[in-house]
Amino acid sequence: MVHVTWAMLANAKTLSAGLITGVLLAVFLQHITHLHLPSDDFSRNGGLGSTTHAFLDNMALSLSKPLQMAQQTWRHAAYKSCRVAQSLPFCQQPTISRLPTPIFSSTSRTSFSTTSATMAAQKSFLEALKDRRSIYQLNKEAPKSDKEIVDIVNQVVLHVPSSFNSQSTRVVVLLNQEHEKFWTLTAEVLKPQVPEDQYKSGTEPKLNAFKGAYGTILFFEDPQPVEDLRKAFPIYAHNFGDWSEHTSAMHQFAAWTALEAEGFGANLQHYNPIVDQKIQNEWKVPQEWKLRAQLVFGGKAGEAGEKQFKPLEDRVFVHGAKN
Repeated sequence: MVHVTWAMLANAKTLSAGLITGVLLAVFLQHITHLHLPSDDFSRNGGLGSTTHAFLDNMALSLSKPLQMAQQTWRHAAYKSCRVAQSLPFCQQPTISRLPTPIFSSTSRTSFSTTSATMAAQKSFLEALKDRRSIYQLNKEAPKSDKEIVDIVNQVVLHVPSSFNSQSTRVVVLLNQEHEKFWTLTAEVLKPQVPEDQYKSGTEPKLNAFKGAYGTILFFEDPQPVEDLRKAFPIYAHNFGDWSEHTSAMHQFAAWTALEAEGFGANLQHYNPIVDQKIQNEWKVPQEWKLRAQLVFGGKAGEAGEKQFKPLEDRVFVHGAKN
């Protein structure tokens, strides 16, 4: 995933200058012994004396910062190319925490339409994109089997991109009774915190509607790969938190769109962090994982409401198009 901002472009210019400076200085340092230094600065055996050593030490100290910046720029450029990164000793993939073993694994790539060959024949990506809407009226009539649902999620997690290939997204798929249990636990957490009249009139009916769906996908972010990247690339450390959120959002969107293409309806909820502790204890989720969203899905018992669109000319700007 490529992230380009004006600040990063400015940083790139500075870092490129540091890289060039570092290379030139490296060449200079290799030939420093050939400079004409005062004769009394050499020891009798032809070695460098104390004055020259001090001179070189001071030069190395003053150049350490630009050289470090140049090295980070080079490492970043190599890392972003997977082929190059694998061939360089200083480019190592960040540690990726092990994902829980999927309940099901796919043995067929042609059994349902999220595979490229059959989905393209039934519905194009842009059509699926248009049809992906928030559907709140859901039932338990799943158009696909549990195995196929998990297959969809597996394909999403495998192939959706992530920042610096961090692969930091973690998902927990809850189906049938486990799905219902999630919304029962959520109600137990919310009921004491919401005024009784508000809970009865608004919160409880909403939670019951979610419970009446077929399943829920919990999206987590594992902070360890993100922290590894902060350490590996300190000049971008302040960005990796945002990029982790982008990674999670892409997984949410891809799963939502893929389920829609299979005939499911879905809506995205955010009861985190209120329910985090209870959920992590119930399903043995690592405490350090951060819950980011809950995708509720099931058979469509209703349609999405009308959607208003702002003018594209206020949102899309094109330069350099030829036809």
